[in-house]
Amino acid sequence: MQETSETLRPPVWKRHPWLFWLGIPLSVIAVVLIAVFEVLLHRAEPILRARVVDTLSARFNSRVELKGLDVSLVRGFEVSGKGLAIYPYNLDTSKPTFSVEGFSFRTAYGNLLRTPMVINRVQVHGLHINLPPKSQRKQLPSINGEENPNGDTRRIKIQVKEFYSNNALLTLETDKPGRVPMEIRIHHLTLKSTGAGKPLNFVATLVNPKPIGDIQSSGAFGPWNSDDPGQTAVAGNYSFRNANLGTLKGIGGILSSTGHYQGALERIVVDGQTDTPDFRVNVSGHKVPLHTDFHAIVDGTNGDTYLQPVVAHFLGSAFTANGYVVRNPAVPGHDIILDVDMDRARVQDLLVLGVRTTPPVMTGQIKMHTKLELPAGPQDVAYKLRLRGNFDIVNAHFSNQKVQSKVDELSLRSQGQSGLAKQESKDPQTANVASDMQGNFTLGGGALSLSNLHYKVPGALIKLDGTYTLDGNKFDFYGTANLDASVSRLVGGWKGMLLTPLDPFFRKNGSGTEVPIKISGTRSEPRFGLNFKHDDPLEKKRKEQREARSNAK
Repeated sequence: MQETSETLRPPVWKRHPWLFWLGIPLSVIAVVLIAVFEVLLHRAEPILRARVVDTLSARFNSRVELKGLDVSLVRGFEVSGKGLAIYPYNLDTSKPTFSVEGFSFRTAYGNLLRTPMVINRVQVHGLHINLPPKSQRKQLPSINGEENPNGDTRRIKIQVKEFYSNNALLTLETDKPGRVPMEIRIHHLTLKSTGAGKPLNFVATLVNPKPIGDIQSSGAFGPWNSDDPGQTAVAGNYSFRNANLGTLKGIGGILSSTGHYQGALERIVVDGQTDTPDFRVNVSGHKVPLHTDFHAIVDGTNGDTYLQPVVAHFLGSAFTANGYVVRNPAVPGHDIILDVDMDRARVQDLLVLGVRTTPPVMTGQIKMHTKLELPAGPQDVAYKLRLRGNFDIVNAHFSNQKVQSKVDELSLRSQGQSGLAKQESKDPQTANVASDMQGNFTLGGGALSLSNLHYKVPGALIKLDGTYTLDGNKFDFYGTANLDASVSRLVGGWKGMLLTPLDPFFRKNGSGTEVPIKISGTRSEPRFGLNFKHDDPLEKKRKEQREARSNAK
């Protein structure tokens, strides 16, 4: 068989001998590179582990544990670690202050030979920051006769330009008996270095548990004070948008808030404002626009907040509140305790906010001081809210014409004008009489209790004690009516003349007539009457208390 030209051609290495001699060094170089990579791979892990541990130990003055570290050399140094825990030396606790489930970063080969080693970005998952109370901290000895709050910076072998974390958890421990730790979930957190020993710039998205919503915040944090973490500086701005107040049982509306804060973790000064265009209390269901401006002191190590003050505006009214919001030791949530002052407010605004009646049963101007307590717990706000204080209402009018006509009639009769009272006069001087009220009150369980209530209209002073439910379904008041006119003038006509001998029996305390009265019924059917039987449950209770004190003596 005849051989072709292809089968007769010599091999390439015979036709080009130089390729054979070039292949030998290339093979040797490849083997060497593989060996070098193997050496680097095995040497890089302990080198990087040592640098990570030394840097964190120096930065936080802590003992550092690192369970695992893996290195890949495919695209530069790709490093992943797991089981990182940091235990500051000055904390008497078995819990790490910082723990990380896993982290990763990538850097160039040459960075392994540099000190400090520069890393552009570290990604972290499963970050848990646990800040213990002051009682678990202890004073460390000084280094070289100087205080050293941030450890030995000479041991820092790694510099990170940017740190990014998803779904981190910040736990604020407490040493107060019965109190549960406060937990803050951080959806996203980015920290950027501004230089050694300088604050970190941050951008964070925090989860607010109640009302549910995300808080966006940016600012500066640090440098970290390892001796006293609570003294670590923090400053920034925040925004809280579209928070649904409906997650707080008993109220509703969509809240937005913005503000600025600065200070140390233990004492953060916050100035901000809130807007809720559709705020409502469920017991009334009426929506009102609510705006507040506030100055507050926040203890970032336990979440307690001190309001100094809050100034709120709704409809045509305003009030100022000072107090505090602290975690409840027994149930999840916060206790709110405030001193509230209303120097310029309208009765109808308060009734719109708190009573279902439409339109409000009364209009007028009110001044009020109250102690407000809103304990934590799952109950409806309207039924766990407690108020205790005093008020003064002037120039009040009742929108329920049936009630107002009774007031008009009372005023006319009290002045001895019984004839006009019978005629339903249209004269503005005699119809739609203004009322003044003042007294003390307590609110709780959805009912308003009044004591030492003085109700005044021209010609009459009515003193009452009693209870009114916020749903308007029950009135229950007892007291006395002191009227200018005598009994005979109250009745008028020939019947009044017959009653003239009785005038001295009802003339008391400088009044022409004093009679016991009661007001009962419902919003739609109020009943006004005399109470000669003296079936006043409050008076009976006071009498029983007096007798009990007398028997005890």
